[in-house]
Amino acid sequence: MDRIVDIATDNLHLSAYRGLLLVSRDGQEQGRVALDDIAALIVHAHRVSWTTNLVVELAGRGAIMILCGSNHAPVAVTMPLSGHHAQNARMRAQWDIPRPFFKQAWKRIVAHKVRMQASLLDAHGRDEAQALYLMADRVRSGDPDNIEAQAARRYWTALFGPDFRRDRQAEGVNAMLNYGYTVMRAMVARSVVASGLHPSIGLHHANRLNSFALADDLVEPFRPLVDAVVWQMQADGVASVDSDCKARLTAIIAADLDLEGASSPVSVAAQRLAQSLAASFENNDLSLALFAPPSPLSWARIARHIPDGETR
Repeated sequence: MDRIVDIATDNLHLSAYRGLLLVSRDGQEQGRVALDDIAALIVHAHRVSWTTNLVVELAGRGAIMILCGSNHAPVAVTMPLSGHHAQNARMRAQWDIPRPFFKQAWKRIVAHKVRMQASLLDAHGRDEAQALYLMADRVRSGDPDNIEAQAARRYWTALFGPDFRRDRQAEGVNAMLNYGYTVMRAMVARSVVASGLHPSIGLHHANRLNSFALADDLVEPFRPLVDAVVWQMQADGVASVDSDCKARLTAIIAADLDLEGASSPVSVAAQRLAQSLAASFENNDLSLALFAPPSPLSWARIARHIPDGETR
């Protein structure tokens, strides 16, 4: 079972003991989680300590640890140095693949993201959905026309209202989006490493300071899932990144998607996408395992998904 563990309380100490993550305060245990169940450990609180052994144990299981700033965006990540038995061959194939291959892969990622945005707007009865469907069909290799940004300008105001502006430093909805995207990025980053790919060699993102450029590429189609949950929480009266908000956003990875005709959790969809890209690099034949955009009913279930797997 993949779990995202969030540490948001100060003065805690994290350690590993007999296959468990132990959380303690002043020597008293506060909780424990099986290390094998952890996909990512996210630390938001700024007065938290941990043992090196814990980080080593997490890395040995392919899990990552993410440190966040006050705006709930990640600022540092630990990752395993070895993630797959065929890692060397896959990284070589990833490095040697021709540049046009990267551009074609990015085209498919962008087109699918825009279709996901259009699908969510469609589920909410927004007229702008049809415009985004048409824009998705116009994405070219490498997205030289920046359809992704054009679609975003229509999408944000259509979903959250004409006064909304996406600002990573702002509070409220923006902070909730930051947190949800951090969860999704952690999930995808783990899938990238587990597939034997090098996370810093991106399809499109290429900032030399970004060690997870490929994760930032592959996470794009998953972002509208976060948007759906944040929209629903706002409608429910949630206005900040509180414990309930975090629980609902981390629960997204267990929500179901239609992947090649079968129902699969979001975490499995991320694994399949990373694995399909790795195979594409090795075979020099692009074939990405992308999930189908949800139906309106499925969007409603995803938006209301809660940690125990039910809906509210």
